Amino acid sequence: MGLLLILHLAAAVLAPLLVRWWGRQAFLVLALVPATAFGWVLAQLRTVVDGGEVLETLSWIPALDLQIALRLDALSLTFAALVTGVGALVLVYCARYFEPDDEGIGRFAGVMTAFAGSMLGLVLADDVLVLYVFWELTTVFSFLLIGGSGAKLAGRRAASQALLLTTAGGLAMLVGLLMISSASGSRLLSVIVADPGSGPVLVAGTVLVLAGAVTKSAMVPFHFWLPAAMEAPTPVSAYLHAAAMVKAGIYLVARLAPGFADVPGWRPIVLGLGVATMLIGGWRSLRQNDLKLLLAFSTVSQLGFLITMVGAGSEELAAAGLAMTVAHALSKSTLFLTIGVVDHATGVRDLRLLSGLGRRMPVLAGIGTLAAASLVGLPPFLGFVGKEAAFTALWEGGLPDRVTAVVVLVGLVLGSVFTAAYCARFLWGAFARKPELPDTAPAELEHHPGPLFLAAPAVLALAGLAAGPASPLLDHLVVRYAETLPLIAPESEHLALWHGLQPALALSAVTLLGGAAIFALRSQFMRLQQRLAVGASADEGYWNTLQGLDRIAVLVTGTTQRGSLPTYLGTILVVVLVLPGSVLLARTPWPDEWRAWDTPLQALVGAIVLLAAAMTLRIRQRLSAVLAVGITGYGLALLFVLHGAPDLALTQFLVETLSLVVFVLVLRKLPKDIGDRHRPAERTVRAVIAVCVGLVMAGVGAAALSARTATPVSADIPELALEEGHGQNVVNVILVDIRAWDTLGELSVLVVAATGVASLVFLRRRTGAVDRAGEEHTTGADPSSARRAPRSRWLSASSTLAPQRRSVVLEVATRFLFHTIVVFSLFLLFSGHNDPGGGFAGGLVAGLALVLRYLAGGRYELGEAAPIDPGLLLGAGLLFAGGTGATALLLGGQVLESAYLEADLPVLGHASLPTALFFDIGVYLIVVGLVLDILRSLGAEQDRQEDEQDPVDTAPDEVIAR
Repeated sequence: MGLLLILHLAAAVLAPLLVRWWGRQAFLVLALVPATAFGWVLAQLRTVVDGGEVLETLSWIPALDLQIALRLDALSLTFAALVTGVGALVLVYCARYFEPDDEGIGRFAGVMTAFAGSMLGLVLADDVLVLYVFWELTTVFSFLLIGGSGAKLAGRRAASQALLLTTAGGLAMLVGLLMISSASGSRLLSVIVADPGSGPVLVAGTVLVLAGAVTKSAMVPFHFWLPAAMEAPTPVSAYLHAAAMVKAGIYLVARLAPGFADVPGWRPIVLGLGVATMLIGGWRSLRQNDLKLLLAFSTVSQLGFLITMVGAGSEELAAAGLAMTVAHALSKSTLFLTIGVVDHATGVRDLRLLSGLGRRMPVLAGIGTLAAASLVGLPPFLGFVGKEAAFTALWEGGLPDRVTAVVVLVGLVLGSVFTAAYCARFLWGAFARKPELPDTAPAELEHHPGPLFLAAPAVLALAGLAAGPASPLLDHLVVRYAETLPLIAPESEHLALWHGLQPALALSAVTLLGGAAIFALRSQFMRLQQRLAVGASADEGYWNTLQGLDRIAVLVTGTTQRGSLPTYLGTILVVVLVLPGSVLLARTPWPDEWRAWDTPLQALVGAIVLLAAAMTLRIRQRLSAVLAVGITGYGLALLFVLHGAPDLALTQFLVETLSLVVFVLVLRKLPKDIGDRHRPAERTVRAVIAVCVGLVMAGVGAAALSARTATPVSADIPELALEEGHGQNVVNVILVDIRAWDTLGELSVLVVAATGVASLVFLRRRTGAVDRAGEEHTTGADPSSARRAPRSRWLSASSTLAPQRRSVVLEVATRFLFHTIVVFSLFLLFSGHNDPGGGFAGGLVAGLALVLRYLAGGRYELGEAAPIDPGLLLGAGLLFAGGTGATALLLGGQVLESAYLEADLPVLGHASLPTALFFDIGVYLIVVGLVLDILRSLGAEQDRQEDEQDPVDTAPDEVIAR
């Protein structure tokens, strides 16, 4: 099962390339992927029918008990067969639906294949977290498929609407899944359904899970996103909105029904929304003139029918619901594909403009008629079998409450009347000859559908026809799932095409006659609908809600975001005082013994830090204030030294130095002096808040140190670092081995943040061109003002600076020190596993070397020192660090676990090369890239802008000589 998911992922990645090579024929190759999965699913049919199941578990993070658990039983096999079988046929259909010169079909092919894999993973998932991941993947991919290229406003609106609604429901579902898994004590759906537990947590979690299911399956009042999504291409509508995505909610309800049908609130929600959705969807469908919208609202109606049956909580209705799910997927996907052929051939979907198409396209008309007959429930189609089973179960009292069964039966019969009516209207509108209109012909001869174009809908329509007589065979599969629910009406029978004369047959006749009557009186019925129409709609309510939220957001933002940094910071600090501070004073046990310092040097350093902090409040010049703040950071580094933590002290020294440089670069755009616009009372309040927060944080530290009762985990880390990590520098081993996952995540966040900040500075390219002396630049500088300097210069590009900006002493010092600093950074990198240093410290040292070159020679000198895009360094560093995990796997370890290559080398002797070294190299590259990004954005880019405003400062050598 996992291999099938990986196969879909690989096909999705390769799809754009295949389309570029082979054009639309690539869809035929991509169809082999879900077809292969379909074949594998069918191969497991015997095992499942015999009562077995296929399980597959992959341990992901054992320490957190996270695993990828997949399970194939009767229910998941049924849905998996639909997802893969219909998916393969839709991809075959795409090979003729799209024109050879259509743009974006490579992207479409990749997203469509990825969606098919995500939907397959959803129905196979047994772990609730894995289920949620695939659930949201289907949401994201459906958003991309509905929105298309984003060129059409209607497509963008429909995609965002579907995304917001289904994502909101998905988040509610996630909370609900966590609650029910907590109540049952397991994250496996199979265990949860077998023993769901009890209590208010279970009830609340069940309601939240149902919220996710009803939004995904377009139940009232969230039904409006599905018709709007018809802006997507027809293959998307046929697959996502008929056979796959909207079935996800049906699947989830069916999966949980055996254990949750008796939970308070389950049946009122499922049955109430199901019946209401079927009636409203059918009513709205009869008002549509666009054939796709007609089918969209009919899909909403049928989804209400399905969720009512699979969520009722009885064996007989579950069997009927599963059979109807298969019948609906086959017939509705066929009808959508049929409309795609009509639209492709004629360019028209308005049933008021089509006429006589059935005679010109008899094969297509026959396919559409077969699919509509199954949807209506005519014998011998599978739809007839499922509907008869549902009517029989409800007639016999297939619900715990007899009155509820009667109400539901009446609602379903009335909804089925609407189904017969809109199916008749569909066939009449698409294929019948209308005397008042001329016959519709294909727009161009080549648009007449060929055999391959009709193959997919034909296979699906014939499958719905063949499944009716073969329903006893389907019953063996359906019963395996239905038996997990209680049998409420023992008189109900198994799936079969004919059960003799019985009430259900009469009810079916009533639905057909009622539908025929509505169709015959369609003009009068439409006038009745117009008289009964209400002004409000769920779609308008959705957009009005969004507009209301926008207004509230503007109001709240305008009230709270006043552009005052002291106000923002003060608010945060006051919250810290009120919440953690009050708890600290009221409930925290304090240590019995207090010790101010271990050595007098600590007291001296602490006094210097406090004095520097106090000076910062009184200094009026920004640069002096920054230097005073830097003293506090250096003081903290000295405290690390006094506590015997040289590695932390080295890192703190380097970080503080680089922070000062960043502050200085930023201060160039700010006034020299700090404005004093605040009254003494305001400064007093801020001082009180600052002192109180400092005391609270000191109290938190003291309380945390005194609250330890168990042996700290750090006690075993030194020995573990030496034995498992083969390193004596405990801090470094923690970062690159013991907690390498944390470090990798922090590196990823760092790269994303650096990219985001750079994008705010550079509008067109991420970092602009590399500014080098004597080369043309895209940054706008005059190339004649920056010729490469002769080799006799101390620095290559120092001559590009104006005389008043140059410092010969700094240039000479930089020339002598730069390479030494770079070598020292490499020493820290390679020695960090056993001695103070590591990739982070080494990268900071190398970054400071670049800072020195920039300060001495300007932006062109920076280009000479590092003629590389910072983005390449950041990406290469992340690749190095992440690739370490794969290396460890190849060498027999776990992901990001240190592995070692041992060898005896001449002269050097025994050598041990850890994979953690490559992780540290990645850290080194990322830090260097980050520093270079800072210098390019806050330094070189600001210099370029200043040079454009004052070009005299970048005078060439000739101007300087004169």
